[in-house]
Amino acid sequence: MLFEKIKTPGLAHNSYIIGDGGQAAVIDPRRDVDVYLSRAVEAGYKIVNVLETHRNEDYLIGSLEIKEKTGAKIWHADDYVDYQYGAPVEDGQEFQIGRLKIEALHTPGHTPGSFSYVLYGYEEEPWMVFTGDALFAGDVGRVDFLDEDKLDHTAGQLYDSIFNKILPLGDEVILCPAHGSGSVCASAISDREWTTLGIERNLNPKLQYTDKDKFIDNVGKMLEYPPYFENMEKYNKLGPEPLSQYQKPASLTPEEISDLRKDENTYIIDVRTEVSFASAHIPGSISIPLPNLTGFIGWFVPVGARVILISEGEYPTEAINHLYRTGYDNIAGYLGGGLIDWHMAGKSSSTVNTVRVKELCHLLDTDPDQKYILDIRAEEEIKEEGEIADAINIHLTQLLDHLDELPRKKEIFIFCGSGLRSITAGSLLKRNGFEKVNVVLGGLIAWSSTTCPIV
Repeated sequence: MLFEKIKTPGLAHNSYIIGDGGQAAVIDPRRDVDVYLSRAVEAGYKIVNVLETHRNEDYLIGSLEIKEKTGAKIWHADDYVDYQYGAPVEDGQEFQIGRLKIEALHTPGHTPGSFSYVLYGYEEEPWMVFTGDALFAGDVGRVDFLDEDKLDHTAGQLYDSIFNKILPLGDEVILCPAHGSGSVCASAISDREWTTLGIERNLNPKLQYTDKDKFIDNVGKMLEYPPYFENMEKYNKLGPEPLSQYQKPASLTPEEISDLRKDENTYIIDVRTEVSFASAHIPGSISIPLPNLTGFIGWFVPVGARVILISEGEYPTEAINHLYRTGYDNIAGYLGGGLIDWHMAGKSSSTVNTVRVKELCHLLDTDPDQKYILDIRAEEEIKEEGEIADAINIHLTQLLDHLDELPRKKEIFIFCGSGLRSITAGSLLKRNGFEKVNVVLGGLIAWSSTTCPIV
């Protein structure tokens, strides 16, 4: 038997490959599909089915790419969508994979046509359930992708799906969701790597609302999501272009980048560490350290814009894959020799000032009126971790909409949880003409370890 969870960093996306008797199925594949093909070939299996749990909003699906390379059949959920590929799955439909059986289970709520897939073992007992975005470790799927006035209806659908269809499969059944901790497809997914329906029944805060009306009140909320989601919905209806059609992004010279950056539709994205960016970067570039790339580029760069990548000089394979997975296909290239080549070409660079928490405490003691503390954490983080005294909270994703509220004559000190998001905020402020920008190294973790007060 073949079973593997394929984790996609950045997106916190989980996909799965299941095989037995020489046949295999893939559930919710990402766009770059070589990992599924290699796993199947190495184990001696042929991929015969691709199963989608819903029309995805946060990444491009790889179903068509697998079909083109293996001939596998594609079965998609949300049959109300005018898909240009595959066939709609039906409630109760069964797929035989060697000695294993997979049964489709209609579980609406996250989307009207969401499906889960129940894996039955050799003894005809359910082993696992692949819930897509209906049920996660520690949370349930968001229900706000339709109009706000439909929240009660969609939350009610999700309640029925979870309590009347998924949980009755049995406490011992292993839960295999489409996302892990850090995904924007729910607000508080746990970092439990593996879980069961019984564990979730006992520990998942949302499943403690066994009364349907209370569940609806606590789940039926509007959450923010990046603008690029709308493009993902469209592309996943049509089927994204195969990656095999694209040329490998080129190594660019400093002169070529200087010419390209004159176009307002060109965005220079620097994926180096926060310390490297702060020390020197190309003026106007946006810092999104590699671990945060897929989570934040969709907030600050429109889909279709030309992207130039800045890394440490090596070919930025992982960053390119992150961009392709989220529909950023217009990658002009990367700075081949890194910032060393930029400087050797005589090009100017910018810096972002960094301070340690103890330095900031001293500065606040000496001249507090000229200091402005900007806390870019989310409201949920602030409630859980505590407030920073006298700080102004503007979530990073909303920063560009609130630039007029920030002082240009005061020193701005930016806080987040650790410092990675702060450097992104600092780069956005510098790009928009703010000069007195300071990133607090270590973020709230460092702040909490000093005598600076949290109230």
